Amino acid sequence: MATDEVDAIVEQWRRERAGMRPEPMAVFGRIYRLARLVGDRQEKVYAGWGIGRGEFDVLAALRRSGAPYTLAPKALTATLMLTSGGMTGRLDRLERAGLVRRAPDPADRRALRVSLTDVGRRVVEESAEAGLEVQRRILDALPAADQDKLADLLRTLLAAAETAEPVADGAQ
Repeated sequence: MATDEVDAIVEQWRRERAGMRPEPMAVFGRIYRLARLVGDRQEKVYAGWGIGRGEFDVLAALRRSGAPYTLAPKALTATLMLTSGGMTGRLDRLERAGLVRRAPDPADRRALRVSLTDVGRRVVEESAEAGLEVQRRILDALPAADQDKLADLLRTLLAAAETAEPVADGAQ
């Protein structure tokens, strides 16, 4: 089996700290590197539509919400785990680009609703397909059964990470 940079890092830790158990680095080091590499490739793809990953995420959340592709900014903020200031910046850029529009909520004039424009819907649908193609090309290195198994294993790890207690900060 081929080795990679992560294997080298794990071996360096084993050599330098004999009592350390660096095996988790073999998994999470690869997850971090894979996420960065794929994310950077998708960022380049999305740039062809004049958007970045952050803007794509907003457009995708609106599109996934179903017709009429409208959500309150608060719902978008919660879905994307952003601050309200971060969301406002993204919405400002998307609105200037003509991809979303903000309008008063008919049920509560103090609130706003964010909607995809027709152009925004086209951009998100096309860029989503292109971004998925980036992911497909990489996943094609694995047989379909292994892809399913990997998705199951990662689901289990994600659930464990979401419920695990943080380790106490050892810095003094």
